[in-house]
Parts: sequence; structure tokens; C-alpha cells
Amino acid sequence: MSQPPSPLPASLVRARAFTVPAALEAGVSRSRLRSRDLEAPHRGVRQRREPEASIVSALAVEEPGHRDRLVRAEVLRRVAGFEPLRSAGAFYTGRTAVAIYDRLFDHDPGLAQLEVAVLAPGRAPRVAGVRGIQLSSTLATVRDVGGLPVASPATVWAGFAGRLDVRGLVRLGDALVRVPRMTGGHPRPDLQLATIAQLRSAAQAPHRRGRRVLDEALGLIRVGSMSPLETDVRCDIVAARLPEPVLDVEIRNGAGRLVGIADAAFPDHRVLVEVEGQQHRVSQAQWERDIEKHHAYAALGWELVRITGTAQRAGRVARTIGDALARRMR
Repeated sequence: MSQPPSPLPASLVRARAFTVPAALEAGVSRSRLRSRDLEAPHRGVRQRREPEASIVSALAVEEPGHRDRLVRAEVLRRVAGFEPLRSAGAFYTGRTAVAIYDRLFDHDPGLAQLEVAVLAPGRAPRVAGVRGIQLSSTLATVRDVGGLPVASPATVWAGFAGRLDVRGLVRLGDALVRVPRMTGGHPRPDLQLATIAQLRSAAQAPHRRGRRVLDEALGLIRVGSMSPLETDVRCDIVAARLPEPVLDVEIRNGAGRLVGIADAAFPDHRVLVEVEGQQHRVSQAQWERDIEKHHAYAALGWELVRITGTAQRAGRVARTIGDALARRMR
């Protein structure tokens, strides 16, 4: 029976990933560095091996939110594995930054490659598994996120011009400008990552490429969409030339008590829209809350339209909502 590997020095355990020279200096033997509990994310780096949580396996998980958590955890693990090699002045950007900010808006396999930038005239990193980028100082600002240098949310968004189409830019923009709500539905504007004004400023930075597509996307970004599917539904409504809904609407009864927060509302027609993601299908508690909330909406004179991802992909959003608006005008 093989012996378990000897414990690593506490300083290396805290670091999550470390260079081979640092380990040798701390008294770790070369044979210990070849133990199965360690992996080499990059040449000359060791990292504690964790249970497999690859992006591929994450994509097969249907539980709401679980897939996002697995994808983000995998990206953060790869970031930790690169940290010992990151040069001063280098920072995370692109899809890596989106994952760090916890605003995943898709699950593109490109997430497997870290995106690391430097400001000119610095030299972009050339490391396997890393996309090195050199940016002009006019195109990027950097902030600290949990001890990691990360391009600002507005910088990240504008940098996707040429990589995403208009709808993709709107999905990401909505994710960055949304105001999260905590337990009980309380809004937390202090947790908003960016404002539309900040996105516009980034789009208008000198020498910014793709300004036309960024400007087109800016015209469609709104505060209040809480998921990519909600963004898609709203964009479908706008494209059909229906009235634009109010988003993330608090619905209260005559006594002022909050009975629910609707994804979208047409107040003049007394029509509400709920975009039903996977959590509404598989969560018993969510399902029961939805039934109670929907009864309360009806009692207050609202007509509720429920939209699923299947309906959105089939192009039925505009017709379904248009019919509801027409009924309320009779």
C-alpha cells in the first residue's frame, strides 16, 4: 500500500499554486513535486490537484446555476495555476474576466483558454493555454477583484467588439449593468458592476475598434434583465416593434406589500411577463412560490404571460405577448 505524500509547507498550501524553485527553496524534494496530488498547469508550476470539474463535464449538468458554478470554478482554478507566472502589470480580461466577475453569459469552450493582457509597450505573455493580449492604455482600465488584477467591466465589454455579434454584446452588457437583488428581493445597487454610461465611455475610447457594433448594442442594453434569456426575450419584443416593457418590476398590493418581482411589465396594459428558466422547472420550492405569486398577480388585475426558452428559440415571443397586449386593449 503506497504511503500518502508528505505534507507541503503551509506557505505553499496557502498559495494554491507555486513555482518549482519556490518549492525547492522551501525544502520540498523533487520527488515530492512529482506526487500524484500535484499537477503542473504550466511548466515550472505546481498546483494541488482537485476533483475533476472540467468545462466539458460542467456543460452536461442541467441543474440551474450548477453549470455556471462549475465553469467559473474551473476558470478560477486555471487562474490560480497561472498566478505564479503572471508578470507585474499583467491583468485578466475577456472571458476570463467575465468569469472572475461572476457574470457568465454563455459557455463558450473558449473559456478554457485564459485571457491575460498587458498595456503597451509591455510584452504580452506567451504561455501555453494563455491568450496574451497587448492593449493601448487608452483602451483599458484595471481594478483589483479579490486580489486579482482584472480589466474593468466596461473595458471587458468593449473588448468583445469583433468577437460577439450585437445580441451577444447586449447579453453581456445587460449582465454587467444589472442591479442584483438579495434575499427578500432587496436591490443592491452597490453590487452593480458597471453603468451604461461607463460602457458608452469605453466604446468611445480613442482608437476603439468596432465602435459601430458597440453603439448598436448600447441602444439595446437596459438595467433589469437578470439572465441572457430575459435579454433575448426583451430584444425579441423590441425587434417586433411592440411597446418596450419595464424591467424587474416590483408588484405590490393595495397595502403596499410586495407580492412579487416581475421580469417585465407593460403597466398601461396590465400585462406581466415572466421568463421561465430551468430553476422554475426543477425546483419544487420555486414552483410553489411561482403559483402563489401568479395567483396574487391575477387578483390584482394583471394578466401574466409566461415565456420559456423553447418558446423564445421557436420565435413565439412577439406573437404571444402581442396577443396579450391586444386582449387588454379591447
